[in-house]
Amino acid sequence: MIVHGDRIYIRPLELPDVPALHLLRAENETFFRPFEPLQDSNAFTLDAVRESLVKTIAEREQDSAYAFGIFLNGTDELIGRVRLSSIVRGPWQNANLGYYISERINGQGYMSEAVGLVLRFAFENCGLHRVQAAIMPRNRGSIRVVEKNAMRLEGLARNYLQIHGVWEDHAIYAMTREEWPPAPGDRTDSALSHLV
Repeated sequence: MIVHGDRIYIRPLELPDVPALHLLRAENETFFRPFEPLQDSNAFTLDAVRESLVKTIAEREQDSAYAFGIFLNGTDELIGRVRLSSIVRGPWQNANLGYYISERINGQGYMSEAVGLVLRFAFENCGLHRVQAAIMPRNRGSIRVVEKNAMRLEGLARNYLQIHGVWEDHAIYAMTREEWPPAPGDRTDSALSHLV
């Protein structure tokens, strides 16, 4: 399940990735904090990262979630994670999309490429019909990532998720199998300002 891109590749995270994943989480704890649910201080320990990854692997085996590490071509450095979660089969064939990347290389287009790769996996390998992402309107960088991948804005969900202890509104972006692959140069222009 390795999906190759121009500058990066994604592959499922495995137990040997625990030290690199722990380092990524620890180095970026302050950077990630405003965009995540409240975490216990122990959540960033090596044991907690290992326990979380064991759960992630079990979810993959149950076809309920797929977590991929984002690795640089050439050096194989782990720089982030992209995840399809809460997979529902049957008539919906839907997954939620989530991601994070190291602050050190944030804003250089790596995450946009990684989301494109995971969308390819979702529609071409995983048999999903729909992928959706929920993003806080103030998270402009994350919105730019989905826009670059031609995901469309569906609306605003009020008080959708509790992030860092506060119930936050989230813009819902989505793409269906019929929209994959996006036409070259196709992207959505955010209508978010009309919703907030």
